[in-house]
Amino acid sequence: MDRLSSALSLSIVGAGLAIIGALPAEATQRLQGSWNATNAERDGKAAGELVGHRLTFTGSKFLIRSKSGKRLYAGTARTSSNVRPAAIDFSHQEGDLKGKVWKGIYALDRNKLIICDNAPDLEKVRPASFDECGSGYVLVTFERRR
Repeated sequence: MDRLSSALSLSIVGAGLAIIGALPAEATQRLQGSWNATNAERDGKAAGELVGHRLTFTGSKFLIRSKSGKRLYAGTARTSSNVRPAAIDFSHQEGDLKGKVWKGIYALDRNKLIICDNAPDLEKVRPASFDECGSGYVLVTFERRR
């Protein structure tokens, strides 16, 4: 009887781990596609030059283009939605930031995506909340492209 109970417990725990492990993939799936920056702040001040930039997620890859279409940043994005607020890391794979990581948080509500990360100061830690998105951070609001 103990073996049956143990096997059943392991099956339940294993199923739970599969569900927990799937959360980041589900979050990443919801981010797929292109997003336009509609509002931005850097170091707590308006950053109008970022408005119009396009962020695209394809699988685990990200690409940021300027409003004129110039390729600015590219690499892989990794999310963790099992923490609050949800975390996102942008690992750069080319250009001046190759090998560097922007660490941030994000909130997603249907067609609106808000990201706060340490892009202006890579020495800063990941923000713990959106209230901390002042000095040393960039805060960008995106709307899904249609």
